[in-house]
Amino acid sequence: MRNINVTKRYKLWFSISGAIILVGLIIMLMNGLNFGIDFTGGTMMQIDLGKTVEVSEIKDVIADFDLNADIVHAGAESNEVIIKTKASLSNTERIEIFEVLKAEYGLADEAFRGAEQFGPAIGAEIRNRALLAVVIASVAMLLYISVRFETVFGLAAVIALIHDVLILLSIYAIFRISVNSSFIAAILTIVGYSINDTIVVFDRVRENVKREKGKSHFEVADMSISQTITRTINTSLTTLVVIGSLFVFGVSSIREFAFPLLAGVAVGTYSSIFIASPVWALLRHKISRKDAYAAK
Repeated sequence: MRNINVTKRYKLWFSISGAIILVGLIIMLMNGLNFGIDFTGGTMMQIDLGKTVEVSEIKDVIADFDLNADIVHAGAESNEVIIKTKASLSNTERIEIFEVLKAEYGLADEAFRGAEQFGPAIGAEIRNRALLAVVIASVAMLLYISVRFETVFGLAAVIALIHDVLILLSIYAIFRISVNSSFIAAILTIVGYSINDTIVVFDRVRENVKREKGKSHFEVADMSISQTITRTINTSLTTLVVIGSLFVFGVSSIREFAFPLLAGVAVGTYSSIFIASPVWALLRHKISRKDAYAAK
């Protein structure tokens, strides 16, 4: 099989990723991320409608309140809805919203299951724990890969991992997608999935380094990518089909979790081929040149 010429075009791949991350960072600096109720605080109301009603219909019914609410179904038969909004609603405002729904669907007073107020401290706790989890995971992966392979492999893998997180954050910033607790769970899932793809390529790189001593590090990386790309693409496609089905056919709460997974799997597959391997080749090339210079 002819080797795929990937690593020697690293400037192109780095430029594409760099442009996306730069645009995302600029938007984040200007407008920030679109944090959901889990991070900003707000109000949650749970109401029993007595039947399953489409989310879009409920949003139309309460559109006059301008809540910009996230609405998900609840209950064994999806007869209840949970309305979450960033707005801090008073008791009077909550009752007004319920009265509109009560009149629309002929509800009894008992249909109002309850309401709860959230403060931003909850979001800060989730954010801090998620950041800590990502840092711990990155350090653990660096140590694991450094022991199993060598430190250069570990550095390349962690750089690719940071790339994946930044790209996903940039996508959320550019398209103003709501960042909530499901996004955090997806980030942690992506960390594991992305590193798995990278290790598959690096395992073949390690074998080819020993076997192909006359070839450059870029040639070895391209050879390894060529030998593993079918497996990588097939694995990613099957995963994307499953997650894509959840996104298309799932309820809104499932879609919130499925979307970052879709984006994360795609980005993780891309980075294992076009980011991690070129970074390894560049680092090894510089180390080899430095060693050769020191030997003179």
